[in-house]
Amino acid sequence: MNATRNALALGVRRGWTEFVLSLRSPQDQGFYLFMGLGTLVYLWVNRDEEIDGTGISLVAYSLPGILAALLAFGVVIGPAFSLAMEREDGTLLRHKALPHGMQGYVTGQVVLHSLGLLPLLLVILVPSFLLFDGVMERGAAGWLTVTWVLALGLLATLPLGMVIGSLVPSTQKVTTWGMLPVIVVTAISGIFFPVQALWGWVQAIAQVFPTYWIGLGMRSAFLPDAAAAVELGDSWRTGTTVLVLAAWAVAGLLLTPRVLRRMARRQSGSQVAAARDAAAQWVR
Repeated sequence: MNATRNALALGVRRGWTEFVLSLRSPQDQGFYLFMGLGTLVYLWVNRDEEIDGTGISLVAYSLPGILAALLAFGVVIGPAFSLAMEREDGTLLRHKALPHGMQGYVTGQVVLHSLGLLPLLLVILVPSFLLFDGVMERGAAGWLTVTWVLALGLLATLPLGMVIGSLVPSTQKVTTWGMLPVIVVTAISGIFFPVQALWGWVQAIAQVFPTYWIGLGMRSAFLPDAAAAVELGDSWRTGTTVLVLAAWAVAGLLLTPRVLRRMARRQSGSQVAAARDAAAQWVR
């Protein structure tokens, strides 16, 4: 028990340290600035647009969807890249050799990528509140909803990133195995426009994945109750949102440790060396 507790504590410290280092990194600062400015430019250009026949501004509708997309995309692709890279450079092999090392590693990844959402949320939300009216219509109740949607959304999507990072044969494959499918799922999930604009079978597929439900939950937090008329079933379907996200979270918690253990058992020094050689050839 003490060994497990120590491993988890080390994982938390590792995740916090990496998060602090990322805040000081010019590359990460540039990423936050790029995403923030890109989002604000999109919202500003469309500030006078409305969703047809609803009276709801495109800014008010799009902002919660953009936050949902950043959550779903960031905590899938970020862990996938990290896991694939650290498998290739031997980091995972070193953790495997430590008592409860994999538990500590996973804890660190959860802390790092969860905290990594905060700067993105700040650089988008703070200017949005200053530039646009009617961004948050529900006050304290809306922020409470944002909190539980973020928490469930993290639990539902972060394991997917870890599974992808465990299964891909190389870091370069994360783009095709992970990024492209996530982009497609995000595009059909009603993030930038009502999902009813798509074919019925596409709507059905979109509702299988957590991204749609994270977006729906975020819109229920930011928009007035009357805006539910734009959604499928003319309702926010809060209970269904909780159930779907919780189901993905439980599935991820059950599947991810098994995938990670299998990957760790198959990891060896020779594989790390071969991965390094392949990566060096790819860079050339």
